[in-house]
Amino acid sequence: MSSELSPEMADWIEKRGLGELADRMGIKIVSMNGTHGVATMPAEGNKQPRGIVHGGAYVVLAETLGSMCATLAAGPDRHAVGIEINASHTKSCTEGLITATARAINIGRNLATHEVTVDDDKGNRLSTIRITNFLRDNR
Repeated sequence: MSSELSPEMADWIEKRGLGELADRMGIKIVSMNGTHGVATMPAEGNKQPRGIVHGGAYVVLAETLGSMCATLAAGPDRHAVGIEINASHTKSCTEGLITATARAINIGRNLATHEVTVDDDKGNRLSTIRITNFLRDNR
């Protein structure tokens, strides 16, 4: 999957970073704006002892993407802070590249809610996650 990031967005992500956990898990942003985003993560290195990708890894992928989309939606001099997340895991994965797609459900003045679908590289739905972020002014 090729990156669809503009040079400005790539620079913003490079300066801001994804965070230590996301970096350790191999999460990469493919495309992103306030209402839609795509990120990937390898299955390898993110598995539980039974050899399937850990459900918490799907949640980290979704929270990373959803929070960054919400921060963009918040606008200049504002940022997003996650306040609620839930996940329904529907299928397991043992290998390949995992893709998360975030879509805004609602963007308001103080709250942003995104639905994040997580799929394997065969297009199978692995998890559906909803994240709500509080949009705050920078201090």
